[in-house]
Amino acid sequence: MARLPDFEGLAIFAKVVELRSFAAASSELALSKATVSKAVSRLEERLGARLFNRTSRRLALTDAGHKLAERAARLLADGEATESEALAQSATPRGLVRLAVPMTFGIKTIAPLLPEFLAQYPEVSIDLHLSDATVDLIGEGFDAGLRIARLPDSSLIARRLCDMPRYTVAAPSYLKRHGRPTHPMHLAKHKCFGYAYLSTPGVWHYTNAAGEQVSVRPAGQLRVNNGEAVMPALLAGLGIADLPEFIVGDAIRSGDVEVILKGWKQPEGAVHLVTPPGGPRPARVEALAEFLTKRFAKGKKRGA
Repeated sequence: MARLPDFEGLAIFAKVVELRSFAAASSELALSKATVSKAVSRLEERLGARLFNRTSRRLALTDAGHKLAERAARLLADGEATESEALAQSATPRGLVRLAVPMTFGIKTIAPLLPEFLAQYPEVSIDLHLSDATVDLIGEGFDAGLRIARLPDSSLIARRLCDMPRYTVAAPSYLKRHGRPTHPMHLAKHKCFGYAYLSTPGVWHYTNAAGEQVSVRPAGQLRVNNGEAVMPALLAGLGIADLPEFIVGDAIRSGDVEVILKGWKQPEGAVHLVTPPGGPRPARVEALAEFLTKRFAKGKKRGA
């Protein structure tokens, strides 16, 4: 197996050539003179050629040293430029953020916020991926994602942005024809719409004030992989749905649907920003995280 080039030795050699002194190079690089000398000696041994002719008063490049010096200097300059660019990227919001967001929440809530963010950070661009499926942030190369649920234990780093309650609802026309359930177990006798990406697919969980817990497996004519797709059938009075506030809130407020099972609550959900684990987040990702945190905090104060 081929060995990697001795990049450190080449960089130290280039610095010695630039400053014409081992002592000056060790001072600028904050290395001991012995470390600088050993790095050059190691490079000479690896290349099988002397790079300097050294006397107590003079340091001169050999023919082999002259041939190597220009390329080593270019390597050092490229390395310094690459590191400077990376540091600038980490310090100043710049570059692409790949963001995964549930479909309807992304269209209704996140997309309207992006013009303000993009205007505020003109050197940042967003690749917005909309899907209700839970994406593999690390495996699929995303910088961040929004999750609307109770988060399972994972290695992802999560920041809670806001609460997101769920409601069990039906249109008045459905309730008039089929009656109003007063206990979650009554749902077994009703037509209910299913959603593919629940944390426990096909099962709805409820708790009341007395601490009683009930899990039901309702059934019906329609199952979807996007909650918004339930709304036409729900408004037409064809069944009961369990939906988050961002999808069904307007219909509740307008009276087009009614909340049922009011004495029972679904497990508390929330909107979380999740990012892969590791070192400090790039400035572009941190800027987006801070922006969303502030915007959702403002929404809470307005009662949104």
